[in-house]
Amino acid sequence: MMATEEEIWSALKPIQDPEIFIGIVDLGLIYKVERDEPNGKVRIEMTLTSPACPLGPIIRTQAHAALTKLPGIKEVQVDLVWIPPWDPRTMASEDAKLQLGLV
Repeated sequence: MMATEEEIWSALKPIQDPEIFIGIVDLGLIYKVERDEPNGKVRIEMTLTSPACPLGPIIRTQAHAALTKLPGIKEVQVDLVWIPPWDPRTMASEDAKLQLGLV
C-alpha cells in the first residue's frame, strides 16, 4: 500500500528552508501533491522563496529523499514552478507569518 497524501505532507513538513529556518510546508512552498498509486509514483510541485535561491537544489534533494523513504513509493518527481509567484502574506501558515514578522 502506498503512502497517503497526508503521510506525504507529513514527510515534507520537517524540511526547512536553510536560509530562514522555517519549514517548506509552513512557508507554503509546496503547491501540489499528486499520487499515482497503481504505479507507486508521486509528483510534487513546489517553488522557492526566490528564483535565485542558491539552496534550491538542496531543498529539492531533501524533498525527494524524504518521499522515497515512504512505503509504496517507487518514483518521485519534484518539479519547481514559479507560477503563482510565492507570496508569504497569502501562502505561509500563521506560524510562519509570525516568524517572518508579517503579523
